[in-house]
Amino acid sequence: MPAIRLKIFISSVQKEFQDIRRDLKVFLLGDAVLRRFISDVFLFEELPAKDRSADQVYLEAVEQCDIYVGIFGYEYGYEDNDGVSPTEHEYYHATEHQKTRLIYVWGRDEKKRAPKMKQLIRKAGDGLIRRRVEDVSALTAEIYASLIDYLDGMGALRIPPFDTSACDGATLKQISRKRIDWFIETARRERGFPLKPRTSTKALLTHLNLLENGKPTNAATLLFGVNPQRFHRPAETKCIHCHGTMYRRPFASQQIYTGDLFEQVDQARDFVLAKINRAVGTRADSITAPATYELPPDAVGEAIVNAIAHRDYHSNASVEIRLFVDRLEVWNPGVLPGTLTLESLRVDHPSLPGNPLIAESLYLARYIEKAGSGIQMMIEQCSAAGLPEPDFEQRQGSFVNTLWRDWLTEEVLSVYNLNDRQRKAVVYLKTHGKISNAEYQQVANSIKKTATRDLNGLKKKGIIEQVGSRGPGVHYVISKKRDKMGTNGT
Repeated sequence: MPAIRLKIFISSVQKEFQDIRRDLKVFLLGDAVLRRFISDVFLFEELPAKDRSADQVYLEAVEQCDIYVGIFGYEYGYEDNDGVSPTEHEYYHATEHQKTRLIYVWGRDEKKRAPKMKQLIRKAGDGLIRRRVEDVSALTAEIYASLIDYLDGMGALRIPPFDTSACDGATLKQISRKRIDWFIETARRERGFPLKPRTSTKALLTHLNLLENGKPTNAATLLFGVNPQRFHRPAETKCIHCHGTMYRRPFASQQIYTGDLFEQVDQARDFVLAKINRAVGTRADSITAPATYELPPDAVGEAIVNAIAHRDYHSNASVEIRLFVDRLEVWNPGVLPGTLTLESLRVDHPSLPGNPLIAESLYLARYIEKAGSGIQMMIEQCSAAGLPEPDFEQRQGSFVNTLWRDWLTEEVLSVYNLNDRQRKAVVYLKTHGKISNAEYQQVANSIKKTATRDLNGLKKKGIIEQVGSRGPGVHYVISKKRDKMGTNGT
């Protein structure tokens, strides 16, 4: 079969979907499967200025495309002298030239939708099937499923993507009705999911694109299966609590969690929270005394669910959660998509889920939040807790996310050769968050000259950072930057 190189035209009101259009292009060109077949994604706003009318340019692009993707939202957009928007022109041009058309209707509040957009949606509905979406996660999952189905129908996928492939040997009998009921109730409460309680298992899986020729897909089995490991043995999460800072036996404790993906996320998160330190407050503000964990629970959960949702399920490795005295490491078998770098993770970036259909169900149950925002949330929460920013790296065929605990443990401090005064200052810093030169003198019972020398020594070792340059406001905080081994002070 000759190589398939598809051109995709994305049509929508540009202003209404400005960021979504860009992120969708990045996803289509970055997905491990789709990028093998897609040569170009047309966005009108990316075209350089040309000595031709805009109408001529975008309609020619429609003629040259293989697939027309229409995102019909609430706005109708700019109207020409005939009262017709570019979006409507593009749709009719694609129809006239017999292009494959995939239509996605954004949102459910028809009172907010422009009258002419309502008319366009009705016209499109008369000629082809359209899907309704309400967020970026659903849009990505729907387009992914449609394109995979299109490629599969062409015979292009000798080995289809993992999450869309039928699970060998699985039937609807292997799907847990209890988990289905839980999911519908949870998704309705958390995301306004449209299906009603007691919707049949087949109807739910069909709605989520989790059936292939009437059989549960791999994604369906992992999310809702009674015993997913019967079909996918490595699809488990190993949790290991280590002594010290090194990955060495004997371990303090070890658990291997199986079951569906929702169970694994919950159990792995509980494992970590049960092992790390927490401070219990008073009941002044509520009946239940609040607990403050040394690692933000939401950041822990995000790191775990990201690994389970985006891992490479073709790998024989498992997700591993490694808890050390100074850090939490979450190992995810696989690599970053080609369009993302370790540096780009720390800024706004599109969501490129390795398993879009798995990610969509986790999103509907609110295990995953807004697309592409989870890592920024982890960074913000760790910084707010006075902890170093998380680290991200590729190591031994896995993507590793590291959340730092109180990294100045006794084991780590032992290599710094601190004097007694400096050790007292570190204890004070852990409790109070900052220390000035005058406070150091009181804590360490020293004169100003000695305090200055000791503080400069702690700065040089990378243990503390100075805030402010001069005057009475100068103080010091525990450093949020450190080397990987915690031994930069020798």
